[in-house]
Amino acid sequence: MSEDIPLSPSLEGLDPEVQPKSAATEAIDGLKDAGRRARDAVEAARQPGMPLSVLSNMAREAPLGSLLVAFLLGIAVGRRTR
Repeated sequence: MSEDIPLSPSLEGLDPEVQPKSAATEAIDGLKDAGRRARDAVEAARQPGMPLSVLSNMAREAPLGSLLVAFLLGIAVGRRTR
């Protein structure tokens, strides 16, 4: 028997080379990150007492009044952009 047994196996070459990301992959990652941040912001704004929660409650209580306000705001914004 030989006593040339290595103590640990050689791990050279087992890690793959790190490939640089393509522009498309970076753009997709950026869009995913932006979407996640927007979703988090909306979820935070829907907490009780926050603006989206208040608007949602107002629209539930008075749907026609809310529709009228939204319509008038749409007209006001539409006339400004012309």
